[in-house]
Formats: sequence, C-alpha cells, structure tokens
Amino acid sequence: MSAGNGGCGAGLDGRGRYGRVVITDPIAELAVPIVVAPMAGGVSSPELVAGAVEAGAFAFLPSGYVTAGVLREQIARTRELTGKPFGVNIFVPSVKSTEDLSGYGELVGAEARERYGVEAGTASWDDDHYAAKVDVVVETGIPVVSFTFGLPGVEDVARLKEAGASVVVTVTTPGEARAAAERGADVLCVQGGAAGGHRSVFTDDPAHPGGAPLYDLLPALRLIAADVDLPLVAAGGLTTGADIAAVVAAGAVAAQLGTVFMRCPEAGTNATQRAALAAGERETTLTRAFTGRPARGLVNRFIVEHQGAPSAYPDLHNLTRPVRAAAGKAGDADGMSLWAGQAYRLAKDIPVADLIHELITDAKAAATVLARRLGVTG
Repeated sequence: MSAGNGGCGAGLDGRGRYGRVVITDPIAELAVPIVVAPMAGGVSSPELVAGAVEAGAFAFLPSGYVTAGVLREQIARTRELTGKPFGVNIFVPSVKSTEDLSGYGELVGAEARERYGVEAGTASWDDDHYAAKVDVVVETGIPVVSFTFGLPGVEDVARLKEAGASVVVTVTTPGEARAAAERGADVLCVQGGAAGGHRSVFTDDPAHPGGAPLYDLLPALRLIAADVDLPLVAAGGLTTGADIAAVVAAGAVAAQLGTVFMRCPEAGTNATQRAALAAGERETTLTRAFTGRPARGLVNRFIVEHQGAPSAYPDLHNLTRPVRAAAGKAGDADGMSLWAGQAYRLAKDIPVADLIHELITDAKAAATVLARRLGVTG
C-alpha cells in the first residue's frame, strides 16, 4: 500500500535503509479506493474480507484478541474464499498501567455476579501474542500488514519489508504521523475522531476523553499531509460514496470504512449489536469503561454507570470480557461494548459486494457533481 509507483519498501529515503525490496502494491491496483477496516472480535470475518476483495476493494483481517494459531487458520480460510490479496492488522502492545484497579475490579465483579451470574475476569496485562503474530504474517506472505495502538518494532518493520510486505501504521495526530514515518511506514491510516471502536492513540492520556487531542478527519488529513510525504488512507465516520469522494479529493489514496459493513450478512457482528445498529436510537460516545482504552460506541447503561473508568488497556478488557460475553448471550445491549462510528445509522443490511458497488457508484456521482460545481470540464 505504498505510493502508486510499484512500491519500494526501502524506507523513507528510498536508499535502502531496510534493504531495497520491490513490493507489489495492492492499493495501487484497487478497482475502487475502498478499504474495509479490521474490526476485531469476529466482525471482520474471513467471509467479509473475501467478499470485499472479490468486489474490488481491499480489506484487513483483524488479529486482535485471537491467538497466533487462530490467526493462521483465519488466513487459510480467507484464502480458501479468495485468491486476491488482503491484509492483516496487528495490535501493538500497550504500556503496562500502574493504576490501582482494585476498586474498578470490585465494581465490575459485583455487576458480573449480581446481574449475569458470572465471575469477572482478571485485570491483567498481555501483549496479545504480538511477536507470534508478526511471525505468522511473515511466514504466510501477507502483502500488507497494518499496526494499531502504536509503532511496530524497528526489527519488525525491517523483517516485513524484507519479506515483501507493505507496512501501514494507524495514526491520530500529526506527531504520531511523524513518528510512524520515521519508523519506516509505507502508508499511514489517518483516524479521525468520528471513528467507531478504539482510538489508535499511541499513548492514552487520561486528561483527554479520546486519549489525545481529537482531530476531525479532514483537518487531520491536511495537517499530516503537510508534515509527512506518505500515502494516506482516511478513516473515521465514513459511510457513503460522497464521503469517499470527499477524502480522495482531500488527498487520501483510499477511504477505510468499518461501521457501514457491520450489518452485512458476511460480517460476524453479534445479533444484539446488529439490532442496536438497525434501531438507530442511541447516540455514540467515547468511553474507557469496557477496555481501559478510549473507544467510540453506542451509549448504554454500562457506559453511563462507569464514566470514571481508568486508563488501563488491556487490563480492563480482560476484566470485563466475561460480563460482555454474558450480556451478549442474554441479548442485553446495555451490558455490551457496542462499537460504532458516529454515522452508524447509515449502515445497511446488504451483502458486502452490493454495498461496495453502491458506494463506488455514489462516489462517482459525487465527484461528477463536484466537477460540475467547480466548472471542471474534460
């Protein structure tokens, strides 16, 4: 997913800082400038990823919250469904929290027992099998590997490039973008404040509801483009063809969409969350209540009752996992993490291929209107 020049994975200066490797660039070969986001927790299933790439888009298989072995199986399953390239997303381990989580643990533990008859999990840190997952994507020849929550290691970047992979880093601020460029990213995924799910901030600052200064997508694109000479993929609250046209006009090479695909039949979205998305009755908000990291989701009872949740990821994720699972089984939308972007009401229950066709048709129509309005001819 580097610039549309055949893709040289040689680092920023083009002089082989990581060894000059020619990379086939999937994003440059896209029939449509659409990327399906890596939605963890089973949402971005092999079926959704395969359906998207077969329709001409690009898509990422998420590796978050599964073991390296399961990731390998999901890669194999996706390849059974399509022969086209797709990417894999990996969570970068967060810094271990030093906060005292005993009080929050007691609150969640009481809710788990009294409301759902289960025991809460243990508020513990883990690295989400990071190193083993890097091994998997290298060994299986994944052509595009994206990283969320921070920077991949220097050695990991070099190893991926040597294997012919393009490296994408998700950023939320100009400072993060500069750091990712220096690390050797080929492409930056710029996440705006309207995005559903976790904020990809490198460091979660409790002073900010979003973990860092919250940039709207278009200002973020322009500021980052002024600082960093890398291809940018725009993400955050994009749900329509006009949105895609807008970010491409603003300089992005593609638009990454997530929430709009959550109601597709190929997505692994929980039935209770599907119903909440379809109802369209809830506002969205940023919260640390479920995982200890800022994330945007539909407002529910759990979020309202745990507004003072500490910054401690993945400790709180592991703590609340049994509660969320029990709520999901019970069909209780008020005890689940209902991640969604701000424009979630525009999501549709249609097959992924049909949705991609509709999006690109609408994007072309929007571009035509823009050209006419600006007096562009020929």
